[in-house]
Amino acid sequence: MSSSSDEEIAAAYLLLKKRRKKTNRRFWVNPFYTINLGYSSYIVAQELNHDPVKFHGFYRMSKRTFQTLVEIIKPEISKRDTNYRKAVSAEERLLITLRYLATGDSYRALTYYFMRGLTTISNIIATTTEAIWTVLQPKYMSTPTPEKWTSIADRYYTLWNIPNCLGSLDGKHFRIKRLPKTGSTFYNYKGYFSIVLMACADADGLFTTIDAEIVTEQFFVHQILDTLLQLGLLELPQPRPLPLGNDDFPFYFVADEAFPLKNYIMRPYSKQKEFLITAYQEDGEVSNVHLGCWCLNSVYLKAQFAVKEETINSVIKAACVLHNFIRIKQGIFTQPTETIADRQDQVHIPIEPMPQPQIIRNHSEAQNIRERLCDYFLTPAGAIPYQWNHIV
Repeated sequence: MSSSSDEEIAAAYLLLKKRRKKTNRRFWVNPFYTINLGYSSYIVAQELNHDPVKFHGFYRMSKRTFQTLVEIIKPEISKRDTNYRKAVSAEERLLITLRYLATGDSYRALTYYFMRGLTTISNIIATTTEAIWTVLQPKYMSTPTPEKWTSIADRYYTLWNIPNCLGSLDGKHFRIKRLPKTGSTFYNYKGYFSIVLMACADADGLFTTIDAEIVTEQFFVHQILDTLLQLGLLELPQPRPLPLGNDDFPFYFVADEAFPLKNYIMRPYSKQKEFLITAYQEDGEVSNVHLGCWCLNSVYLKAQFAVKEETINSVIKAACVLHNFIRIKQGIFTQPTETIADRQDQVHIPIEPMPQPQIIRNHSEAQNIRERLCDYFLTPAGAIPYQWNHIV
């Protein structure tokens, strides 16, 4: 048999196999959706334009912010009408995506809310979340520079009296569908499959860096964060003295007890263990008041997403950058009650020094850094009035 005959047989086999896999669709657009399109959530939501409160409750942002977002993202998500059907508008595509991010409803539930097909809903969410990240990330979650890190640290000191702090680290589990041939890789201790978002937020609760992987807090610190710091990719500023101090003090992130204590991560004292080796329990509790960190509390990060692997990353990134966009556009920032100069010039009630016991203990470098920070919080320059109310 000639080679040309073999090629013809192979081509015929592939064509037959492709035809067998092809399924005939009953409808181009299901008549149920066509008949009831006028009752969809998008049509009903148009009446909310006259009620700012209800508009915000449904869209999870103000009307002006939504219109601005539509103008920015419309060129990326708009589709053309065809001879077969009318394209879904950019406004409706964005609303479907916002409702999914805010509620975590299943795709099938959204089909009945918006009277759109299951495949249509899936494609809209996948393409719109990717477009949201692509368009908004360069401006609303740009890569931090040394100047930006320094600005964040100054803002932390202005608002929370925490010097040299670059941000708060935290993590959140996002529910996903069990991926094929992955076994228990994505299974977590909470009893479901998930991907962990590790994020850093500044003093105003805006995300500065995010990473969505199969990670734990320990893995994030020892592998990802360590690698970024060693390669100099984070471009952290050089150490500088604490306020009213002379010796250089490193810049650092704050985190909760799930993270390890590192030179660049300051976590609160553990009430069960580390207080036992601390000279005074009051010192540790005062430091814990200062070292509280932001949690991932965005309106678009509270839902549980059950999506495929190829979509989950764009969904998480879109939720984070939308959080920054809304807070910046709507001016949701914490206002300081006093300036740094006012705080330094303020007359503080003198704190009686406590007698220091002769305790000899070997501390790691990270522990020594935290001890120096703890001592600063006990000085008139570093103390805040309400910190003494949290000592038990």
